[in-house]
Amino acid sequence: MDVNQVYETYLKDLIDKGAHSRSVRIAMDRAIHSYRTLSANALRRFPKTIEKAKKVREIKEKSIANWEKLVEQARESFERNHAKTYFARTAKEANEIIGKIVGSGKTVVKGKSLTSEETHLRQYLQKLENEVYETDLGEFIIQLLDSRPMHLLAPAVNIPREQVAELLKKYIGEKVDPSNVSEEVAAVRRFLREKFTTADVGISGANVIAAETGTMVIIENEGNIRLATGLPDVHIALVGIEKVVETLEEAMMVAEVTWRYADYEMPGYVNLISGPSLTGDIEKVLTYGAHGPKELHVVFIDNGRSEMANDPSFRQALYCLRCGACLYECPVYAVTAGYYGHQYIGGIGTVWDAFTTAHDLAEVSPHAYTCVLCKRCKTRCPVDIDTADMMVALREKLVNQNLVPPTIQQFFEGMQEHEDE
Repeated sequence: MDVNQVYETYLKDLIDKGAHSRSVRIAMDRAIHSYRTLSANALRRFPKTIEKAKKVREIKEKSIANWEKLVEQARESFERNHAKTYFARTAKEANEIIGKIVGSGKTVVKGKSLTSEETHLRQYLQKLENEVYETDLGEFIIQLLDSRPMHLLAPAVNIPREQVAELLKKYIGEKVDPSNVSEEVAAVRRFLREKFTTADVGISGANVIAAETGTMVIIENEGNIRLATGLPDVHIALVGIEKVVETLEEAMMVAEVTWRYADYEMPGYVNLISGPSLTGDIEKVLTYGAHGPKELHVVFIDNGRSEMANDPSFRQALYCLRCGACLYECPVYAVTAGYYGHQYIGGIGTVWDAFTTAHDLAEVSPHAYTCVLCKRCKTRCPVDIDTADMMVALREKLVNQNLVPPTIQQFFEGMQEHEDE
C-alpha cells in the first residue's frame, strides 16, 4: 500500500471533516465538558475506585499472560452451561462462524460491540441478505449516516442534536424538535421496539468474561442489550481473547472500574449471562429455552491479539478497558473526533489497528505520527497504559520499513540539514 496516498486521504479527512467542521467542534465541546463533570462526580463519590483500578491493572497483566489457559477454561465453563463456543483466529473466520449460525433472510438486532466493528460484522451479515439493526442509540445514528463510530462508548459524539433530528426525519419519518433530545430518543425507541420483538438473532459483545463460571458481564445504560440478548431465540456474543479473566470477583472489579472511568457512578444495567435461558420449575427438571434465548453462542476472537500479547512493546494495549477516558484528554481528538483513527480511535486505537485491522502498517502510519506524545491519556487511564511509549515503538517499526509519511520525513530531513550547518 502506498503510504503517500494513505497520508493524503487521512490528512484531508482529519482537517476537512474533523478540525474544520463546525458540527464536530460544537458536539465535542459539549461532550468533553459533560464527560469531565460526570467523571469528576463519579470518582468523588466513589474514591476507592482509584485503588481498585490498580488491582485491575494486576488482573489484566495476569490474565493476558495466561490468555490461552483462560480462554480454554471459559469455553469449558460456557459449554457446561449449555452454550456453544468457537475460536476464530481472524476477523474473516469470526464473521464466517457467525454467518453460518445466522444464515440468511433473518432479522438481527445488535448491541454495541467494538469487536464487531473491527470485523465489519454488520456489513457481512447484510451481504447474506439479513436485516441488521444497531440498537445502541449512537450506533443507530452512525448506521443511518453510513459512517463509523467516533468514540469507544459514544459513537455519535460528533453529531449534534440538530443533525440527529434531520436524520430521523429522513430515515424513519419522525419529525422531532431539534432542541429536544428526549424527543429524539423517544423516536428511536418507537422505531426499534418492533425490531426487538420480531428479531430472530441478537448479537452482543462483552465487557469482561469470568473463565471460572463461564459468565459474561455486559455494561449498559439504554436497556437495548437486555432486549437484544433476551428476546430473540438466538444470542451470539463476539468477544476478544483479552476480555477473559479468571474469576467472577475479578470480572466484577474490572466492570466496576470500567463504568466508573466511563463517567458513570452506576450504569443503568449490569448484565450477567452464562448460558441460554432455562427453568427447573416443573419437578426440578432443567429445561433450556424458557422465556429468553434457546441458544447462546460465544465466539472468541484472536485477530492479532496473541501477537500483541507476545510483544513486550505493545502488550499493555491489551489491558485497555475501553472506557474511553483517554480520548477526552487527547488534544488531537478534541478537535478532530474519530477522524483521528483508522478503525479504532486515537493513540491507543492506532496500536490496536496496527495489529487487528490494518492489512499492513502503511494504513496506520499517519495516525502514529498524529499523536503528540503529551501523555495526557496516561494520566486519565485507569490501568496506566503508556500510549505515548507505544507510539514511539510503532514509529520505530515504521522507520525500519520505510513507511514514514512524506511530510514527516521531509520535516526531519530539514531538521537534520539545519543541525549539520
